[in-house]
Amino acid sequence: MKNRIIITIILITSLFLGACKKALDLNPNDQIATSTFYKTKADFDAALAAVYASLQPEEFSYGMGFRDGFTDNGYNQFNSGAAKDFVQGNFNPTTGGYETAIYNDSYIGITRVNLFLQNLGTYKGSDISDSQRKVYEGEVRFIRAFLYFQLYSIYGDVPLVVEPLNLSNQKQPKVPAAQVLAQIIADLDYGIANLNAAAYYANGGHAAASSAKALKARVLLFAAFGSTGTPDAAMLTQVKNLCLDLMAQYKLSTNFEDVFRDATQKNNTEIMFSVNFLAPNNTAPWDMYYGDWDACAPMQNMVDAYECTDGQPYGTSPLTDTKNQFKNRDPRLAETVYADSVYFGPGKVHHPSNLRPTGYGIIKFLEPNNIPYGFSTLSQQDAVILRLGEVMLMYAEAQNEIAGPDATVYKAMADLRARVNMPAYPAGYTKDQMRERIRHERRVELAFEGLRHYDLLRWHIASPVLNAVKTSLINYHFEDKFYHWPLPQTEIDKSGGVLIQNPDYK
Repeated sequence: MKNRIIITIILITSLFLGACKKALDLNPNDQIATSTFYKTKADFDAALAAVYASLQPEEFSYGMGFRDGFTDNGYNQFNSGAAKDFVQGNFNPTTGGYETAIYNDSYIGITRVNLFLQNLGTYKGSDISDSQRKVYEGEVRFIRAFLYFQLYSIYGDVPLVVEPLNLSNQKQPKVPAAQVLAQIIADLDYGIANLNAAAYYANGGHAAASSAKALKARVLLFAAFGSTGTPDAAMLTQVKNLCLDLMAQYKLSTNFEDVFRDATQKNNTEIMFSVNFLAPNNTAPWDMYYGDWDACAPMQNMVDAYECTDGQPYGTSPLTDTKNQFKNRDPRLAETVYADSVYFGPGKVHHPSNLRPTGYGIIKFLEPNNIPYGFSTLSQQDAVILRLGEVMLMYAEAQNEIAGPDATVYKAMADLRARVNMPAYPAGYTKDQMRERIRHERRVELAFEGLRHYDLLRWHIASPVLNAVKTSLINYHFEDKFYHWPLPQTEIDKSGGVLIQNPDYK
């Protein structure tokens, strides 16, 4: 998984930064000019690394746990990403945090992609074959699709930019969200048709055709619920078929926790795409943020959501032990959450330097071999963005909405739960009952992977769910306008009236 993509990121990222951050500073003297850089295939390989680096900012990678702080799962005690402001309803165009970062960092990455594609289109060198050109294009369009999905799912209508801008056209208006979605699907379809058919884990850290299929399934599942929460059957059918292809190509990791530990991520047969890091020069503060600072603390209602080992709810099951909340519980609880201190066994214990405001922390992303955690910890865990566990859940959800809880839905859920020795669902569920079980399964299987927020938005249940939270240290207040975030006021101001704020925030 760790490969040459990472090694060259540090050397070449500056190629794009001048063009991304200051429109007027087109060719700064202290950086390589884009117009003079692309001379050989090696230059394109280096530039590709910089495009992949667009996925390394906190909100797209190691901050995935913080994204759950915008939901009923976790409490971001340091207001990471401005999560406290969001959940309390103090959210506006000047809030900052992820409200600004997701927008700005997405467009920085999109700019890199567009520059890459422009130069690839004009390159005449014989050292890049036609087939390699298509692979290059497929990889960067996959990344552009990922970034535009962040914009589409969070803001709705945004500028759609698919070529490098200049001084004459740098101020771009919004386009309808449906047009953004169409571009995302077009980019992913190109990747599906042209990327390597080998599984991601055998593709040297590069996006594969299956990576594009998995992302397309996620995008369509989100889009299928529209603005009402009632799903579109045609989109769900596409999701189902994409997931069937992926389920035939990938295998669940034998151990749930192996997906997230650095030592067991390489060649892991469950991972379909990840953001790669490599010590000592390209690291991420996983262990410090989650293991030492407890920056995102799981809430009691999240801990209570995990079933007992008999498959019954905690508190209802006769196996409930209120004195030891981790006893007789779904093993994913102990593999996701720690109580008070990080414990991986004798000699592998870490006592966080910060208080645990809820009494809990996230163990899911921590590397045992990096203990003790602190500022000097060189964490190189990859951020797993797409994996088979999610695909199986997407299949079950789509198929249940299309045809009800048939045998294939039961099997997908039984296989996923069997990985952690949890019992299969009992027979006889209605579609509505199975829907609730699948939604519950998503919450515990994908906890703190940054997907709970997407789910609450697409199901259109964010208002009742978040306003009912009672176990946080702050009061929750969700308004319907928060289904779409405001565009950063800084971008509105810079546009000179071309970019119009989302209507609920004017």
